[in-house]
Amino acid sequence: MNANLVPRVDKVVVHIGVGESGQRLVNAETIMKTITKQQPVRSIAKKTLPTFGIKKNEPIGAKLTLRGKAAEEFLGIALKAAGSSLKKSQFDQQGNFSFGIEEHTDFPGMRYDPEIGIFGMDVSVAMKRAGYRIAQRRICQKKLPVRQRLKMDDTMDFVAKKFGIEILEAA
Repeated sequence: MNANLVPRVDKVVVHIGVGESGQRLVNAETIMKTITKQQPVRSIAKKTLPTFGIKKNEPIGAKLTLRGKAAEEFLGIALKAAGSSLKKSQFDQQGNFSFGIEEHTDFPGMRYDPEIGIFGMDVSVAMKRAGYRIAQRRICQKKLPVRQRLKMDDTMDFVAKKFGIEILEAA
């Protein structure tokens, strides 16, 4: 098989939405730093929602992006923590996928601490093939050939083989 047609992980974005600033947000950032070994960045509210007690420009969550080897290692652990199965509906037409983890205590080495509480997180994975840069570069930009585009089926096969994940049909 052509090595340029093998899918690969472009980036993994991990997000914890807390809904408020303060100690809960600091606790969420600490958990993310422990699990991923990388410093998270705060997400800011774009508008005021008085029903939820959210003010514009207030930090309400934390996120971080992993790339390369760190992304693949984290993805392997996160998929096991999510139950080693994904639904077909969690994949989009371009081959990217997302899933959620209900409790951070599902990760190995993490324990429940009443001082911190329990946090869930969203994990979004962007996939690509070699050569995607031609569609994104500034100089001599070209359209990505159909053969080089990643599809949902290609990603599902790749994830099932590489990480040992079961793909379930939508129920």
